[in-house]
Amino acid sequence: MNLSFFDQFSSPCLLGIPLILLSMLFPTLLLPSPNSRWITNRLSTLQSWCIDLIAKQLMTPLNKNGHKWALILTSLMIFLLLINLLGLLPYTFTPTTQLSMNMALAFPLWLATLLTGLRNQPSTSLGHLLPEGTPTPLIPALILIETTSLLIRPLALGIRLTANLTAGHLLIQLISTASTTLLSIMPAVSILTTTILLLLTILEVAVAMIQAYVFVLLLSLYLQENI
Repeated sequence: MNLSFFDQFSSPCLLGIPLILLSMLFPTLLLPSPNSRWITNRLSTLQSWCIDLIAKQLMTPLNKNGHKWALILTSLMIFLLLINLLGLLPYTFTPTTQLSMNMALAFPLWLATLLTGLRNQPSTSLGHLLPEGTPTPLIPALILIETTSLLIRPLALGIRLTANLTAGHLLIQLISTASTTLLSIMPAVSILTTTILLLLTILEVAVAMIQAYVFVLLLSLYLQENI
């Protein structure tokens, strides 16, 4: 029984070929292609409004040097947002429940922010490892602690996204299984469980949006430290 709960997190295969790449590319099909017309439809207008809003929220804390990352961070935000929301649909697969994929997104981008700081302002970036006014006996310990906290940042990014989405999907499946089982035994309890399931689904929609925003927001904060 426990194995069936985690089957939803295994990558689907067709003729032995993993379909995770197809599920990652599918959200791009939902975005309307840009055109040169002055008057567009409502979907294109809504898409432009959302992109402008996301870009404004992410770029406000950054200076002009950080605005070069606007395209990368905004595209990542929309990508994670669509994947997380589509994963809540029945009989779908959520690639962001895979730690390997989240680490593949978090590690290169975190490393890029770190290398940017080391290239542009090496003294300031290295100065983050040792707070000002530290007593001399504590310098080796603090450097070790700050270095460790710096290196676990990409791991924390990937695990946070994976754990939150995995927990939400498991809760939805557990409650839906209980609701179906209790339908013939205790209909009143089953109706109450279904109501809780609907509320939980609404909560998971909010969690999917918040986790995508937090992932990109933390990357922008790491970038802010290095520019």
